[in-house]
Amino acid sequence: MGVLKNPKHELFAQELAKGKTATEAYELAGYRPSRANASHLQRDHNISQRVVELLAEREQIHSQATAEAVERAGLTKEWIIAKLIENAERASQAEPVRDSKGNETGEYRYEGNVVNRSLELLGKELGMFIDRSEDVTARRTAEQIYTRLHQVIADANAAGSGGPDRGAGPGSAGDEAIPTVPGHGTA
Repeated sequence: MGVLKNPKHELFAQELAKGKTATEAYELAGYRPSRANASHLQRDHNISQRVVELLAEREQIHSQATAEAVERAGLTKEWIIAKLIENAERASQAEPVRDSKGNETGEYRYEGNVVNRSLELLGKELGMFIDRSEDVTARRTAEQIYTRLHQVIADANAAGSGGPDRGAGPGSAGDEAIPTVPGHGTA
């Protein structure tokens, strides 16, 4: 896509890509303050495409710079793993503490938080752990929730009287077993 033809639109897109709010970006682009107009312009297809492009360019530059820094520093996966193992051993008293010249100080320390963190990072690198913060619950639409809710109610009615014509209403026996959808009252 490249640079937008309208300079104010280009500046607006650049400010959005920097993380400014639509209202801030709108004013920085030279427009009079207007939340409504800023919101409208933000939804413009060319603007949103340009913001995506700018963010992708920024990510590419960042990735390239990171790769170059890693190469210059001589960082490798093997080196990182070796250092994590060294930290775990040293912090768990498997190795003596050494001074700046490499001489043993005679001191042995246990630093459990260092050991645990080193082992956690090693385990993650080896794929031994599952990130528990990952959301694996199935997303359901309101229609799916209501369909399931009606199914549960029908089953509860059938179980309560031996048939679906029970006609149970609020306050009847067994109401506590019928689930409700938060914010939507009872069935």
